[in-house]
Amino acid sequence: MPLRNHLKEYRVRLDVNQQQMGQLVGTSRQTISQIERGDYSPSVTLALKIAKVCNAKVEDIFQYEEEE
Repeated sequence: MPLRNHLKEYRVRLDVNQQQMGQLVGTSRQTISQIERGDYSPSVTLALKIAKVCNAKVEDIFQYEEEE
């Protein structure tokens, strides 16, 4: 998948579990888990909410990489 992320690292820095992160950004624990595994690409709105909660830029958490 071309979208890589560092969500787990940021979540651990905040000392919150997946359930708590989901509540902070208005989504489910399952969605947070899928994003961390790279199985789901968040909407722009969700990516912005995640970045705001993590006090980071979207591009610090999510990177798009071209597939070869």
